[in-house]
Amino acid sequence: MEKIREVISYKNYFEDFLLQQPQKVQDKIYKIIEAIETLERVPTNYLKSLEGTKGLYEARIQLGTNIWRVFCFFDKGKLVILLNGFTKKTQKTPREEIAKAISLMKEYYEQKNKENGN
Repeated sequence: MEKIREVISYKNYFEDFLLQQPQKVQDKIYKIIEAIETLERVPTNYLKSLEGTKGLYEARIQLGTNIWRVFCFFDKGKLVILLNGFTKKTQKTPREEIAKAISLMKEYYEQKNKENGN
């Protein structure tokens, strides 16, 4: 399948999270990333925007009754930058996880601006 988006991870937050998960979960996460890369319209049960966060999304992974979330955002419409992930244990996404993702997103743009000489 042809990729319509490029998915990269920012620093090592996503990889650290991924490597802590059982193989089955890692496989499922890779499937969802593949869907994000190749599907024109990614279903909201895979990728959902978080209200009130200025562009933060969560990739949604479910295996049985267990739920995982990986935060990400788009850069120039195509690039999906994967940030931190966590195991979801409550109905609502924990505020501290969202705050962490927002600060990583800010850090990403600040670093990018420096590299571009802005």
